[in-house]
Formats: sequence, structure tokens, C-alpha cells
Amino acid sequence: MRLFGLVGYPVAQSQSPAFFHQLFEKEGIVDAEYRLFPLKDIRFLPELMAENPDWVGFNVTHPHKQAVMSYVDSLTKEAEEVGAVNTVLVMRENGKVRLVGHNTDGAGFACLLREACPQPPRAALVLGTGGAAKAVFNVLKNNGIDAAFVSRQSEKGDYTYNELTPSIIQRYNLIINATPLGMACDTRCPDIPYSSITQQHTLIDLVYNPAVTPFMQKGRERAARVFNGLTMLHEQALASWKFWNGGGECLFPFSCNK
Repeated sequence: MRLFGLVGYPVAQSQSPAFFHQLFEKEGIVDAEYRLFPLKDIRFLPELMAENPDWVGFNVTHPHKQAVMSYVDSLTKEAEEVGAVNTVLVMRENGKVRLVGHNTDGAGFACLLREACPQPPRAALVLGTGGAAKAVFNVLKNNGIDAAFVSRQSEKGDYTYNELTPSIIQRYNLIINATPLGMACDTRCPDIPYSSITQQHTLIDLVYNPAVTPFMQKGRERAARVFNGLTMLHEQALASWKFWNGGGECLFPFSCNK
């Protein structure tokens, strides 16, 4: 049995297992399984690897997307460009294990961006500076969209949350929540001046559970267009599957490219 899974903490709220199990059933794949692997400390990854000798590949989520880079043997161009890893291929050759780090968040977000913004936005604010935020920023940059990071720490972003003014919010008509705030039972949302949001804004939350997050609800109250991260989840998962299977023909082509 080929084993795949999701490493991070927390992961109980993830819809990835259900998504992959549905795909396996649809395509008649009987030799694969996808599980959740909650891991608080990335230092225990080697032990987790030893406990799961059937691992072929795994996804990585918050808070390990950057820290896991120290544990892989090589990086793809996408992972190097983003500076974060969300997909790992486990290669076993002559009794040795080699890990290849990849990033499919960019592929997933590119699909979500096309869905949310048929017309390129004027400029974008990326809330957060973690691995997902870096992938989002890279996609925006590659599409010629002016973007800025917002962080709690001044040395990590272009703005801190305390520095956000109504005029700054009005300058950026696309705002992306790339933090875990609002996930599952978390009722929090990024601390930005929502009163400055208008119907000219588009708000994207990379969180997909719940379907309508607190961040999205605040946008709705201001007549903004809002989107959750479910499209990104599905498309990055499809890209992960293609990568794990050797980068050949994808069994589940990207819906956004159809």
C-alpha cells in the first residue's frame, strides 16, 4: 500500500484525506491511502518517517512549511523560488531515503486567483508572512501585480497591522488572508480596518473550513466579493499527486486549465 499524508499541527480540520479518498475511489486506485499526521515539532519528522516505511509522499502545512526545508535533500525550482515546501516526495534507492521538497501552493493559488479576479487587481495586500503567504506573493509578483506583506513584526513585512490606515486599505483592492486565523472553531480574524472595505474590494481567505470565515463575513458586510481557499486546496492537491507520480501525465488535470 502506497502511503500519503499531511504533516502539520493542527491537522484534524483538514479536508485533504476526504478529497484524496474520493479521487482514489473515482479513479479505481486501490493501492494508495492518505492519512493525517499531526506533528507539533518538526524535529520529530525523522522518527515519523521511520514509523511509516510505506510513505511515498506527504504534504506539509502550518507551521512547518519553512522549517521542513532543513530536512529535505533537494528542492525543486518552485520550492526554491517560494522559500517554502508544502509537498515532499519520498524516494527510496538502494536502502537509502531521499526527500525532495516541492511547492504546489503557487499552482493552487494561481487557479484561485483566476477564479476570484477575472480582471487583474490594482494591488494586493498579503496578510501573513509564512509559507503560504510566500507562495501567494510569488504568484502575484509573477503576474505583475503589486503586492505587500502585512505582519505583526515590522522586520518581516511591508506594514504591521497597526500601520494599516483607511488610505492603505483603499489602495489595495485585493486582500488575502494567508494566516491560520479563522480556521475551524477559531472566531478570530486579521486585525485590519474593515470599515474601509468597499464593494470594489475582493477578499480571499486561504482558510477553507469553515466555508465562510470571519474574515469573509466581515468582507460581505461591506459588500466586497469574498472567496475561501477550497479551490486552492483542491488544485494544490492535484499538483501534489502529479509530483508524487513522477511529474508525468496528471491523472486529475487542473480544473482551472480546462
